[in-house]
Amino acid sequence: MGITKAVANAVKKANSLMELQNGRGLAPNNPSESMGRNAPQGSGDLPNNANLSNLQALQGTQIPNEELANLKSLVSQGLLSPSGQASQGSLVSPSGQIHNNSLANQWDISQEELLALQEKLASQGDETLPKDLALQQEQDFLNNGIMQEPKPKPFKPVITKEDVQKASQIMQKYKEGKSSLEGRIIENEKWWRLRHWDIIKSESQNPTDPNPVSAWLHNSINNKHADFMDNYPTPNILPREESDKETAKVLSEIVPVILEINNFEEVYSRCCYQKLQYGTACYGAFWNNSKNKGLGDVEIAKIDLLNLFWEPGITDIQDSRNVFLVGLVDNDILSSQYPNELEGKLISGSTFDIGKYNFDDTVDTSEKSLVVDWYYKKLVDGVETLHLCKYVNDIPLFSSENQPDAYPKGFYAHGKYPFVFDVMFPQEGSPAGYGYIDVGKSPQIYIDKLNQIILKNALMSGRKRFMVKNTSAINEEEFTDWTKEIIHVNGNLSEDNVRELETKALPPIVYNVLQGKIDEIKETTANRDFSQGSTSGGVTAASAIAALQEAGNKLSRDTIKASYRAHSRLCGLVIELIREFYSEPRYFRICNSNDYNFKSFDNQTMQPQPQGEDFGIKMGMREPIFDIKINSQKSSPFNQLAQNENAKEMYNLGFFNPQTANQALIAIEMMDFEGKEMVISKIKEGQINLEQSGMYQEERG
Repeated sequence: MGITKAVANAVKKANSLMELQNGRGLAPNNPSESMGRNAPQGSGDLPNNANLSNLQALQGTQIPNEELANLKSLVSQGLLSPSGQASQGSLVSPSGQIHNNSLANQWDISQEELLALQEKLASQGDETLPKDLALQQEQDFLNNGIMQEPKPKPFKPVITKEDVQKASQIMQKYKEGKSSLEGRIIENEKWWRLRHWDIIKSESQNPTDPNPVSAWLHNSINNKHADFMDNYPTPNILPREESDKETAKVLSEIVPVILEINNFEEVYSRCCYQKLQYGTACYGAFWNNSKNKGLGDVEIAKIDLLNLFWEPGITDIQDSRNVFLVGLVDNDILSSQYPNELEGKLISGSTFDIGKYNFDDTVDTSEKSLVVDWYYKKLVDGVETLHLCKYVNDIPLFSSENQPDAYPKGFYAHGKYPFVFDVMFPQEGSPAGYGYIDVGKSPQIYIDKLNQIILKNALMSGRKRFMVKNTSAINEEEFTDWTKEIIHVNGNLSEDNVRELETKALPPIVYNVLQGKIDEIKETTANRDFSQGSTSGGVTAASAIAALQEAGNKLSRDTIKASYRAHSRLCGLVIELIREFYSEPRYFRICNSNDYNFKSFDNQTMQPQPQGEDFGIKMGMREPIFDIKINSQKSSPFNQLAQNENAKEMYNLGFFNPQTANQALIAIEMMDFEGKEMVISKIKEGQINLEQSGMYQEERG
């Protein structure tokens, strides 16, 4: 209950002894100074009968352990505030007044006795009230007759300008660690734009030589991208507990809607190009407070690898101690968003150099400043917590660690960096990989160089050239003018004076090597003729073409599965953002095959749930956990064709004949194809109908 009657009686007994010894209302060391009349107990007025000797006597009285426990319980309930901070229901306010009059009357305890109890509580081991603060409050009360409210301590930020400067130094080291990756990405962008002659052209090359560009590698990437888009992913959320089944069902319906709102198909398409070209695509899953007119919602974006920096040597982005995301923002926009922090402090340009692509347009960055989002992790009570600091030119603009009340669990409660890497071909020591341009650029170089030789030879062969002696008297102007029918010559003209310069044809080995390089790039990029719909060797049947395409697309299916794994991690971040921020109901339009309906959803069912009691012991809280399975939203037309051919073949073999249902079921159980359960169900249904029909005929007969 808090302070018991026994404690109050003990206090009053101590005061009574002091009154008998020194006289009521007079301090022994100041007998001539009157303290005034007593204030009614529990009246809320400041008491005037405080006696230093009474308080000192009370401080010398030992409070029993069980009563001390009751005092501490009262503090924990917020009824007694030894720290002097105001709280609802508190018995003593910062000014020393009694709030709960009825409770004070019931205990029959005065204001000075409560103050003494506060000091007593602090002296016997309760750290909620520092002893020096209690004594200072008591002395202020005795000297001035009022309780002084403690002055709040000045706010001291955790992240300062010095911390930001250290972070900038770390980011510079991270940039140096990924310099080779940035150089490869910029070079691969040139290859993608078919401008690789700027890379492979030698200084000794004749500037008039042709620079042919064949798009074999470009076509391979386009073909792979088409495979990705034919197998566009859609998430299916599965529960781990029976009680979370309904929540998982609703999440399976609303997560695709959230992705659609974010134009995820376009983001997915751009990231697939990045994955194929550079070897790595990066998604970002953030919470945007400005979306939905201030209600906020999930935001998914493509992240440029040139603007992202992580710790060198790690293979998982979540293992990096820091992650930096940078971007250029107009100075006037920054000044309007952060007028107090940036007024007159923005400097054009930046000491940090970002890797840049070779743009066709001229990009002016003179009136822009580099904004850095610094993500970092800290261990708080054994839990890994994520924080964010945003700064410009070493000037902190925002820090989640400087606002512990607003971000008690860090910037995001899930504690993960909001970035997901989708890697084409992984490599050790880096979360990034390499792509098809890195694989196919070598044969592409020689394809274009051999084409250069062949074209140059063809141009030389098609252009007539002559060798003429200096002593010959040929009118060169008329000789080179093909419109002239008569050419004047002085003196005799022999074959030795003029001779045609013939250009020999290239040997067959040049064409053989060229064709070999073309076949090589097809093989190394898994872009054979069948994967593009071409046929050879007399294969004309649709089923045979589809079968060859499926066999040739196994590498595409492998890379698509890797993208599905990345998509699963991305949807996991989306679900965690829903769990943290969907405190208000949201409405979603759920489209079905022929119609649509609306559903409302909030995060109440996703919060930690009590597990009840077992043998009188509380089993704690359980947080709903969901598994994510990624399926293809729209199958390839060739897969559908193969499925149709399979159905026709099963029909011709009599699989759907109810009289042979037992044999058909055995054969189908050994197969693996999409829709297998539905086919088994239909065959069993036909078998049951046949049996019921036979029984009916027997009854009629």
